[in-house]
Amino acid sequence: MELILWRHTEAEDALPDLTRELTARGRKQAARMADWLNPRLPPDIRILASPATRAWQTAQALGREYEEVPALAPGADAAAVLAAAGWPDAAYPVLVVGHQPTLGQVAMQLLAGQAGDLAVKKGSIWWFQGRERAGRLQVVLRAVAAPDWL
Repeated sequence: MELILWRHTEAEDALPDLTRELTARGRKQAARMADWLNPRLPPDIRILASPATRAWQTAQALGREYEEVPALAPGADAAAVLAAAGWPDAAYPVLVVGHQPTLGQVAMQLLAGQAGDLAVKKGSIWWFQGRERAGRLQVVLRAVAAPDWL
């Protein structure tokens, strides 16, 4: 299975938190990352987004259908994200558009198998692949990219 974590791009500083919109810079970051992602995404990708405005606006940059998933809202935990994605058993690749520190916690769980937190820059993606070897799940980090690198 492939799991792509995409942190939402730059958003306004406003309240309430769930209705914060992307800034002009954030829209450009999302478009840049979407331009890089689209030709690389598998055709059967399932896209899940937090119900926060800034997350679904980021997902919309792909120009593809996506699902808003309440379990991905700000403050979610790593287990909720992995459950929503069906990791590691889903038969299709999944892209999750969400928030820090949750995505950093998911990345730490996948890479180290333990609780903790990694910094995931706004607008960046972390692309993981799970595969079975000798009856055990191995996790491979295939790519990390940020909009300002592209």
